[in-house]
Parts: sequence; C-alpha cells; structure tokens
Amino acid sequence: MLIVLGISFITLAILRMPLAFSLALAVAITLWCFSSIPLAAIPHKMVNGIDSYVFLAIPLFLLTGRIMNAGGITDRIFGFARLCVGSISGGLAHANVIASVIFSWMSGSAVAAVGGLGEIEIKAMRENGFDDRFAASVTTAASVLGPIIPPSIPLIIYAAMTENSVGKLFLGGIVPGILLALSLMFLIYFISKKRNYPKDEFPGLKKIWLATKEAILPLMIPIILVGGLAGGIFTPTEAAAVAGLYALLISLFIYRSVRWRDLPSLLVETMVTTAIVTFIISMTAPFSYLLTLQEAGTLLTEVVLSWGSNKYTVLFIINLILLAAGALMEAGVVLILFTPILYPLITSMGIDPIHFGVLMVVNLMIGVATPPVGVCLFVMSHISGIKVEILMKAILPFLFPMFLVLLLITYLPVLVTFLPNMLMP
Repeated sequence: MLIVLGISFITLAILRMPLAFSLALAVAITLWCFSSIPLAAIPHKMVNGIDSYVFLAIPLFLLTGRIMNAGGITDRIFGFARLCVGSISGGLAHANVIASVIFSWMSGSAVAAVGGLGEIEIKAMRENGFDDRFAASVTTAASVLGPIIPPSIPLIIYAAMTENSVGKLFLGGIVPGILLALSLMFLIYFISKKRNYPKDEFPGLKKIWLATKEAILPLMIPIILVGGLAGGIFTPTEAAAVAGLYALLISLFIYRSVRWRDLPSLLVETMVTTAIVTFIISMTAPFSYLLTLQEAGTLLTEVVLSWGSNKYTVLFIINLILLAAGALMEAGVVLILFTPILYPLITSMGIDPIHFGVLMVVNLMIGVATPPVGVCLFVMSHISGIKVEILMKAILPFLFPMFLVLLLITYLPVLVTFLPNMLMP
C-alpha cells in the first residue's frame, strides 16, 4: 500500500497537479485499490486535520505581516537597523540582517520577510555600490530567519500535529535565530572587507536615539509577544490577535499609513492565503493517516536505527534527510508529511520534542534558500531581476554558516531548550 501511495503522489506531483489535490487523489487511489476503509473517510480526516484551536494563529499572524507591509513599518525598521549597524564594514548588508531579525518577530514567514523587506533592501544596497548578486544573496539568506524567530507559522503547524506547546517552541527558536543572524553577519563582515564594500559614517548617538524613537512602537511587538507568552498572560493564538490589533492601531492612528478603505483588501489577501495553507494541511491529514496505518514511522525507525542507534547519529541522519527534502520540496509540505513519520522515532529515543521541532524548522528554512527548489530564491529572482540560476550559485557561501549553526544546535540541545525550560517550566 505504501508503494502505491508513494508512486501515486510522486506521479501526480510530476504532472504538476496542485499539491493538495495530489495528496487527496493519491489517498483515494490507494484506498480504492487496497483498503476496506471507505472513501468517505477522506473528508472526515480532512475536517479533523484542521480542527485545532492553534491553527487560528495562522491567519492572525499573516494579517499582522500584511499590515506591517502596508503601513510602511518595514521602512522604519530598515532605517533603524541601518543607523545602528551601518557604520560596520558592509553596513547596509548588516542592516539587512538586523531588519530581517526585527521583521521576523512580526511575520512568521520567510516569503513574507523576503517579499516585505527585499525590494527596499536591494534598492538601498544597489544605490550604495553593492554587487547585485551579493545584495540578493544577503537578503535571501536573511529571510530564513522569519519562521525560526517567533512567531513562526511552521512551528504552529508542528505544535498542532504533535500536541506540543506553541509557547515553548516559540521560545526555543529565539537563540537559534540569533545565532543564525550572527553567523551571517560574520560572513558579511569578512566578504565586505575583502571586496571593500562601503559603510556608512557613524551617525552619532543623537541620530540613533531619534531613529529608535521613530521605530519604538514596532519594536515593542517582540516584547509584548515574548513577555505575554512567558508570563502566561495570553496563549500563542491570543498573542497573534494582540500583535495584529497593535499593528493595526499604530498604522491607522499613529503613522496613518493605512486607511480604513485599505482593510478589505488586506483581509481578503489574508483569507486567500489562509485558505490555501489550511486546505493543504487538511489534505495531508488523510495522507498522514494512511502512513500511520501502514506503520511508516516504524519502518523508517528500523531503517534509521540500522545505520546507528546513538541519538546524535540518528539526528545527523535526520538532518541529512530533511536538508535533502527541503532542497527539493516546499518546506511546508516536508514539515506536514515528515512530522507524523519522524515524531514516533524521536520520542522513542528520548529526544526532546521541543528541541526536535525547532531543529526540523531550521533544517527546512535552510531549504527555502537552497537550490534547486528554494522558494525564496525564486521570489528574490523576481524582485531583483537576477536570473535564478545565477542567484543559486551566489547563495552558496551563505549556506555554510547556516549549516554550522544547524550542527551546533543539533549537538547542544540546551541552546534550544534553555529559554523554554527557564520561562515556561
């Protein structure tokens, strides 16, 4: 049955059928051929697959990101980041990373990060003498931070599928996200020194203070989110609602960059994106059910353990599997398909599910910037006008610091679990 399920899905995907329909048809074909389970079970599993309170956070965080873009808050964030780190060698590239870190606290999506900040950052770097390929590569690499630093849509999906704490997963992503940002900035510094890229003059403490005051309201969002979650004031879903309301209020009444007549289009765009995401999730539920029914997790466990029984060896093998899958398929698809298969394996070996959830998302987010199918590469190619095959080559040096951080958090799980265990024991 597993062979038919796999062949059906791959064949339909190669024929370029939309993912959700490929999954559903593969399940239908398999049930029709081999199982006594009625086809009516498919819609039942679809409904149960999205019947989770946690999923309410997805449209709310998507809406928050759209309000940020429409409200010009991204411009203020980038200006603040430039004044803070622009005087370091390769200043604008460092500002690019810092702006992505800040924006990550608000969007939860790599595509939102590269789409929201990409055009602003590429234009500024071009005007200041940076090479097009370098500028595009930095922006693409920095977008990886979006779903790792909370809030994170992939971590919400993982939490819902495994019944783990969203709050702990959010807190677990903070240190890996900061380490990724620092590793990228180290690489940028040395490349900028070697190529003699420009830097800004130190603006002085007064200008930095004025820029901080200008950006202080958006910068409060991370404090509100983390403080509220850690303090038990609200749940992750309520945090998403608070973030969206806060972004809307400052955009409408303080910056006045969003008008009431803009809201219908923002809401419609958010609803369309949410419908696509939840439809795919619902279609994966019957697919995952068949995998569980056929004990795919047990089979994978036996295969992986045949290569080594040490949990760190197993994690290394899983990293290789996820990196390869993330480079060939869309990250959300890999997350939804592999979580029910890998989760029984890691729990049977005593691996912390919070550590593994963050590790899984880091793997898959590296995939969004990795050739040949990294989705952010294609988005950046469209924004920058650089051919995607050229960008695929230019991004390669930026993958090495990401791999190093991945290894670091794999073998030092305390880097992931320290904050969740301290703030949410």
